[in-house]
Amino acid sequence: MQTHFTADQLADPKIREADDILRKCVHCGFCTATCPTFVITGDERDSPRGRIWMMRELLESPDSISADTGHHIDRCLGCLSCMTTCPSGVDYAHLVEIGREKLDELVPRPLGDRLLRRLLAATIPHAARFHALLWLARVGRPFVPFMPAQMRAALAKLPTRIPPLDPVGAHTHSCPPTPRIPPLDPVGANTHSYPPTQQINSDSNNKSKLQASHNKIRRVALLAGCAQRALDPEINASTIRVLNRLGIEVVVRSEAHCCGALAHHIGETEAADKSVRQALRAWQDEIKNGGLDAIVVNASGCGTMVKDYGHLLKDDRELGHLATQISAMTMDISQLLAEIGINSIIEPAPDGGRPELAYHSACSLQHGQKIHDLPQQLLRSAGFTVTQPVNPHLCCGSAGVYNILQPHMADGLRTRKLDSLRKTGAIAVAAGNIGCISQLDEDALPVRHTVQFIDWASGGPSPL
Repeated sequence: MQTHFTADQLADPKIREADDILRKCVHCGFCTATCPTFVITGDERDSPRGRIWMMRELLESPDSISADTGHHIDRCLGCLSCMTTCPSGVDYAHLVEIGREKLDELVPRPLGDRLLRRLLAATIPHAARFHALLWLARVGRPFVPFMPAQMRAALAKLPTRIPPLDPVGAHTHSCPPTPRIPPLDPVGANTHSYPPTQQINSDSNNKSKLQASHNKIRRVALLAGCAQRALDPEINASTIRVLNRLGIEVVVRSEAHCCGALAHHIGETEAADKSVRQALRAWQDEIKNGGLDAIVVNASGCGTMVKDYGHLLKDDRELGHLATQISAMTMDISQLLAEIGINSIIEPAPDGGRPELAYHSACSLQHGQKIHDLPQQLLRSAGFTVTQPVNPHLCCGSAGVYNILQPHMADGLRTRKLDSLRKTGAIAVAAGNIGCISQLDEDALPVRHTVQFIDWASGGPSPL
């Protein structure tokens, strides 16, 4: 794509970054086939290609933007499916962030929209506040008809069943590995003899394989999360149990209570920056004092954000290097479990085997982190039969708080996704992100985190 930025415009580092991204786009249209909003509306302006054109106009000629530019850019889910299919490597994720930031500067949002975004940024990233908000919303449901339309839509998205607040993350603490009792040694139970076996010559190859099989990951930091602690306390509990069974110490720092993704994506940059810096300093302290082998995240939306810290703070003299280090250390729980292996903790399947599951691939996991098959492989290793719905690349409509800010679009995507999941015939769904789980979960087809099923297969409670 040709661009025509002036020298003065290119003096701005963000405009320079946008210029580099825009020039990679060749207008091929591959992105339109995989964009959930374009699939729903059929409007070119609701496709990545259309939004790229609008963002170029927005950044090049701010005075000439049309009235509906913000409407179509806000409709973007940020699912990043377009980046998976783009043959030119267009960094749409960072381009749309720059575009939204510029748009907010030029066209102030309506008061109601601004207040709702402030409320979301002030509550959801703080688990205790969000938990209190859920109870308040429950009390306020009789007054829904008297509320503004956007508030009514937001209230409708909040769950009616409210679990106890997850204590994990409220205070800094460490969870040591669970002592494992080995099976009774059969030698000596009966009289028997052992004939000589053929000696196997060891070589450097065998040695290297043995060394490679020895896992060195022994201590990790877990991001407990914010919304997840209020919506489903069992996810962190399952994660810690599984990692402890594998001999891994899990430390949780209370200061790292939120990754900053939610505030970042709705334009509340100050709140996001505060959360990012708190998390970085907490993990830095842990690296210095106890040492860490990895930062583990069990909400893929948060994982995508933390893996992007290096880019977000690339120009920060104080924390830029640390941010890059933390991004490199960050792993989704499925990555960590695949690297270590779970076979040693999986218990024999009951009579009749384990149930058939459908797997919903969260956008932030498959498109944001490029993790596609690992969770399914882990579930199969744990003895589950796993199927995928048709069009697994399409978003469920959650996308952080998108289902609150864009309820009608989110509802259409949710209906589409649930229909495809039901057609698999599975009795439950596994997913790797709390947003997707909350968006899709229903009594007839429960949705649980992948790690909860692995926990179940290794001696933990049933998630169903």
